[in-house]
Amino acid sequence: MACISPDGKPTESGAKMLRALKSGLGSAEEIAGEAALPLFRVRSGLRELTQAGLAGQKNDKYEITEKGKELAK
Repeated sequence: MACISPDGKPTESGAKMLRALKSGLGSAEEIAGEAALPLFRVRSGLRELTQAGLAGQKNDKYEITEKGKELAK
């Protein structure tokens, strides 16, 4: 299940992860708990969100970018 649709917008699971990031959560485990998604899906989704410029990674924590904030619903 992809987190970014072909038009570059987040899918439902991608939006859940962005909302969790927007609320200040940073680790994959925290995001998985908040978004109610399996950890393996969150880890792969965070890679996609980072590659799309919607999230960034510092060490083992993730943060939402300005572009991600605009698309987080």
